[in-house]
Amino acid sequence: MAGDDLTASESAILVVLMAEAREVLNTELRELYHLDVRKPQRDKLTRLHYVASRKSGSTYALQLDDKGWVRMQSDLDFALRGASALGAALTALQANLRDRVLARSGCATLAELFAVTDVRASAPTAAADPAGALTARVVSAYRALADAPGAWVSLRRLRPFFADVPREDLDEALRRLSRSEGVAITPESNQKTLTEADIAAALRLGGQDNHLLAIGV
Repeated sequence: MAGDDLTASESAILVVLMAEAREVLNTELRELYHLDVRKPQRDKLTRLHYVASRKSGSTYALQLDDKGWVRMQSDLDFALRGASALGAALTALQANLRDRVLARSGCATLAELFAVTDVRASAPTAAADPAGALTARVVSAYRALADAPGAWVSLRRLRPFFADVPREDLDEALRRLSRSEGVAITPESNQKTLTEADIAAALRLGGQDNHLLAIGV
C-alpha cells in the first residue's frame, strides 16, 4: 500500500500478529519467535493504526488493529538484503493465504480466517440463510476484536471487517443481533472522545446513534 513505507521487519511483525490473532506480550514474541518489537516500530505501527498496543507491567501487549487486518489484504514488501529467500517465502505465504486459502475457506477476510469460532463453524450458509450467515460473521468479527466476552468493541473497529457488505445490510444485521440475549449496542457515554470515524461508523438504533457493541454480557 503506497504511503506507509513499511520495512521488511515491520511487515513481518504484522504477519506474526495476524497468525496469533490475539493480544500478545512482547516478551512472548521474543520467547516464541525471537521477535522484539522496539519502541520506534511500535510507535509507527500504532500511529498507522496497524497495531494496538498497551502497557502491561514492564512490557507491552500488542494486537493487530482494525487497519492492520485490512492492510494484510494488500501486498507487503518482504525484500531484505541478505535474506532474499526468507523474503520470497513470506511473500508467497501472504499471497497464497489471501488469494487461495481465504477463497477456499469461505471466510471474507484474513481476520475471520484466523479467528474462526464455534458460532462461525455452526452458522448456516449464505445460500441457505444469508441473514443468519451475516450475523454469524458479525459475531466472529467481534470475537476477533474483543479482549474478553462482554468487552466493548467500537463499531469503528468492526466495520472494516465488512468492506464487501453493503452498509444497510450490515446495519440490519446489527439491529437483529441487538435483539438477541446477551447482546448490547449502546452510545459512547463520553461523547467528547468520539472521532469523526466513530461518528461515521455509528448505528442509528432506538432514536440515537450507537457506537459500541458487546456480546456475551
